[in-house]
Amino acid sequence: MNTVYAPEPVILLGRSIFLAGPTPRSQEVLSWRPYALEILEKLNFKGTALVPEHRHWDRNYNFISQVEWEWEGLETCDKIVFWVPRELKTMPAFTTNVEFGSYVRSGRAIYGRPDGSAKNDYLDWLYGKVTKQKPFNNLHELLIEAMK
Repeated sequence: MNTVYAPEPVILLGRSIFLAGPTPRSQEVLSWRPYALEILEKLNFKGTALVPEHRHWDRNYNFISQVEWEWEGLETCDKIVFWVPRELKTMPAFTTNVEFGSYVRSGRAIYGRPDGSAKNDYLDWLYGKVTKQKPFNNLHELLIEAMK
């Protein structure tokens, strides 16, 4: 699997999956993305995983560089996996809300969230309205669907 982290050059090898969703804002908060990458490895994903986090924690990232990287990745990838384990204090996912609204009609977006995650009712409703599907509540199953 080719894994590209922000702000590395977006080089897509094979099919590509962008891992969209909330990003920790401090080093103390665990990201869900390493687990997603572990699942993709176990599923033998041979394409490119785009990770909108730095490979190594960097408190002083450049905002414009970050959002430009995310824009390029979202615009060029094959699938956008929205996994939204929203925690209002540590991972509020405000940017995720905007990205979800922008891409839910693209035909490339697949959405899920853990049961009981905060404030995802509208995303659930919109995903159902647009795709006629229910959101996934299991990251493993969501990634299997993204690989199809």
